[in-house]
Amino acid sequence: MRISIDTKATVVIGDYSRGGMSRGLEAVRALDHDMATKTKLVPFGILEPETSALDLTFGTSNKTSDFIVDCVEAWWDGSQERHEGITELVIDSDNGPESNGQRTQFLKRMIEFVDATGVRVHLVYYPPYHSKYNPIERCWGILEKHWNGTLLSTISTTLEWARTMTWRGIAPAVRLTTTIYEKGVRVSKKAMAAIESRLQRSPTLPKWDIIIEPLPSRSKV
Repeated sequence: MRISIDTKATVVIGDYSRGGMSRGLEAVRALDHDMATKTKLVPFGILEPETSALDLTFGTSNKTSDFIVDCVEAWWDGSQERHEGITELVIDSDNGPESNGQRTQFLKRMIEFVDATGVRVHLVYYPPYHSKYNPIERCWGILEKHWNGTLLSTISTTLEWARTMTWRGIAPAVRLTTTIYEKGVRVSKKAMAAIESRLQRSPTLPKWDIIIEPLPSRSKV
């Protein structure tokens, strides 16, 4: 199975102008500054290109490696019927700072995911300045167009607008996580040596093409 993953720019919650347009007898009144904003949401998306199934998670904390892998785990656990018989998961990503091929905590968590599921994971990264080719990016464009011109005043309003968008005629699965994530979590050099031994890096593209095999006792093959 192939999936495309990515985070979207943080969404500011409040009566702020988003630069869009909406129908009505009067213009929507909105604020043009967000200096005092206290509530923000971090969107993370998983797209299955073959089926057009889209999964969106909105976090109330920080954009971190743990947040990303937790979202992948929740997606996997929440749609087991589509994953029956899957032995390999190819993940397209844009090499962002929280999930790139050198981010120690991300790689550690992905190894844990592989061992827990018994599924081989193949991490494939887009090179710099080419993230626009990552399929999930098109979904973010549709979402932005869908809710522009709307006041995303509350978290519930934001989630409902996300639920009413469609990607190729299919509405996404939308969830909210309030888990608090700490920034700057890293693996020590000593621990990283063991992690690196589990990574099969491409000889020609070691930072962009990585395979993680499950332990023999956990493999589905």
